[in-house]
Amino acid sequence: MAINTATGGPPPTQPRQGRPGSKVNAIELRLDAIDQLFSSLDPFPFRNRDLDKDAEEFIVDWARELKENEQLAIVIHLPRAVCEGANSSEIEDAIRRYFQYRADLIGSDLKQLFRTGRRALAIGLLMLGLCLALERLIEMWNASTEAARFVREGLVILGWVANWRPMEIFLYDWWPLAKRRALYRRLGMAHVTLQPAP
Repeated sequence: MAINTATGGPPPTQPRQGRPGSKVNAIELRLDAIDQLFSSLDPFPFRNRDLDKDAEEFIVDWARELKENEQLAIVIHLPRAVCEGANSSEIEDAIRRYFQYRADLIGSDLKQLFRTGRRALAIGLLMLGLCLALERLIEMWNASTEAARFVREGLVILGWVANWRPMEIFLYDWWPLAKRRALYRRLGMAHVTLQPAP
């Protein structure tokens, strides 16, 4: 599939009419046929088909470069004959459905990640409590020996290491998923227009 623009990459953003006081940035694709937008292997009806992988990556990469507080529009340039024979509302609906579906999938992944984080946190806290309890017992029984000190410090470290995974999930891992979901939601609300290619 060939997706190209006049400049070989994202051209300068173009303001379009949106909500009062808002700016709408256009993501522009130049295609030879509508079928280039959608996966040729997808057996579902047109309105429920997946986007072609290259088309999705192009749109998402371009949208990622734009400001998060600005609305998005997708402008598809087609040969005049193809543009005049295409159903723009059906294409817009198909593209929006796809990005909304992808946002929902990412939302499910995010929920699963938080469920994993909660389980890992419960296990980590239980392990930390057990290690601290054992450390205290060893301190009471053999406080003066070097071996006991080594074991006590090892138990404290083990207890905190057991909480590394939930800390990673709740502090870092969820951010990329949340940002990607927000991006797909914005694309799921983008206005899609067809224009004859110059």
